[in-house]
Amino acid sequence: MGRGGYVVVTGGAGFIGSHLVDALAAQGYRVGVVDDLSSGSLGNLAQHAGREYFTFVRGDLRRLDRNWIDVFRGAEAVFHYAANPEVRVSVTEPRLHFEENVVATFNVLEACRLLGIPTLVFASTSTVYGDAQVIPTPEDYHPLEPISVYGASKLASENMITAYSKLYGLKALILRYANIIGPRSNHGVVVDFIGKLRENPGRLEILGDGSQRKSYLHVYDAVDATLHLYNHLVEEGWRRKVFNVGSRDWVTVREIADIVVEEMGLSRVEYVYKPATPDGRGWPGDVKQMLLDTGRLESTGWKPRWNSRQAVRRTVQQLLGKQQP
Repeated sequence: MGRGGYVVVTGGAGFIGSHLVDALAAQGYRVGVVDDLSSGSLGNLAQHAGREYFTFVRGDLRRLDRNWIDVFRGAEAVFHYAANPEVRVSVTEPRLHFEENVVATFNVLEACRLLGIPTLVFASTSTVYGDAQVIPTPEDYHPLEPISVYGASKLASENMITAYSKLYGLKALILRYANIIGPRSNHGVVVDFIGKLRENPGRLEILGDGSQRKSYLHVYDAVDATLHLYNHLVEEGWRRKVFNVGSRDWVTVREIADIVVEEMGLSRVEYVYKPATPDGRGWPGDVKQMLLDTGRLESTGWKPRWNSRQAVRRTVQQLLGKQQP
């Protein structure tokens, strides 16, 4: 392995995936992308279109299809970032998350096994911890009891990856991301607030009671941490390792609203809170407090450039066009 090889990114037209493609290409990798474009956009990959190092196939990972399997051939690693990331959707349409997250991951693992691909990097999530009783939450926290179908689908995928690692020798890097934000994002609290305030600058509906407190990480930091850990996996010969990927602090939903209002130059905005549960969550399955213990990650020599508030402000500025992505 090494820079200049061939890797595949599933979900590479999506938010995190497209930024990962940018970084891999910048490091000299040839990159194959498989994406069904259900939430991603070819516009996110426009700078790579037609380049010799880049291949794109529109494929549905819910089915083992030669169309996308052929993209996997010869890859030294697969970065599996294709998923349905909408936690709220998983509450009302659980089968969708089972198929797009669990079934798709199984098919990716089968393709890796059949083609002898040695390494998988998997985008997991902090929601596998559920309502953790230990905060900051370390990777070895138990029991893992997700409270959303999304979190359960990611944990099921983690367990399948672990089994493939033990049975077939697949090297696996499982990354439990905090809330990742930045340019190209098309969902989440920052995007939601900007959209609502553009429609009505005097009133902002906030899902939950505003006290929800979570860790946010800018996508540039998330991708930087991902490739840092991938290189460590190669250099140190890990078989399977799990890492939390996040910032050291957290921020409330109310504080995010304040930052968005300030950056949009608004004043006298009425906040209207819409709690979906008696304890003030934004929706059933919403983890109210999340802060990851990132000591394992930082022990490898990596640290984030921006804390949660800085990441939020930078993202708002980028989405508003006040700062270049």
